[in-house]
Amino acid sequence: MSIAKEIAPHLPYLRRFARALCGSQPSGDAYVVAMLEALVADPSGFPRDLDPRIGLYRTFLKLWSSASVDAAAPVVELSRAPAERNLEALTPRPRQAFLLRTVEGFPLDDVAKVMDVTAAEASALIQTAGQEIAEQVATEVLIIEDEPIIALDIETMVEELGHTVTGVARTQREAIALVAKRRPGLVLADIQLADGSSGLDAVNEILSTIDVPVIFITAYPERLLTGDRPEPAFLITKPFQPEAVKAAISQALFFDRRAGRKAA
Repeated sequence: MSIAKEIAPHLPYLRRFARALCGSQPSGDAYVVAMLEALVADPSGFPRDLDPRIGLYRTFLKLWSSASVDAAAPVVELSRAPAERNLEALTPRPRQAFLLRTVEGFPLDDVAKVMDVTAAEASALIQTAGQEIAEQVATEVLIIEDEPIIALDIETMVEELGHTVTGVARTQREAIALVAKRRPGLVLADIQLADGSSGLDAVNEILSTIDVPVIFITAYPERLLTGDRPEPAFLITKPFQPEAVKAAISQALFFDRRAGRKAA
């Protein structure tokens, strides 16, 4: 199969990635066009030993890192989402890794292949992005978790990212009381709580009064897949990997996606 046919299905997503990486649509599109022109001139530059999608993104990043491509002067986009503006504050390599993982959905091993680094190096770049994001969007976090050891682990991860924990609630009642005292900028919630109450009900009650992003961390993910609100924009299954929790926290705050946003 020709290179053109292999990469064609992935080009719309590459344009999305390029725009986010470059910070403007004209610049991102110009880099994609330049890459395609380079491939037409020299098809041998495409890594045929890789999956076509991985090879496409690797080829693009090599061009992006090594060339300056002329593009129309970017238009000031005052209406851009905060995430689009904040991307510009991330250093280049962590920004690449963060976008490949969170926006394009590449598994960590594939992020490493795209960037031509080891999996450990890719993980470190993503972690660096998380730390840089935390400096931009540091916030106060409410933890709803009835297991003391797990709550302590989560609290440590939150603080390592530069955020502040407003409190740890073991029951629905405690969670509501803590929110009344101090409004959080993020909620990390388990579903099954100490007194038999529901973290899901606690989140629903919280979201009836404030708009806040929520990450569910639970051993019972099937309880969130019923079609009822709040919709789990971010869902981590126990037992969890610390890096997965940290990445979800950074992504939730960076893109400001709200779990349980009511339909208009």
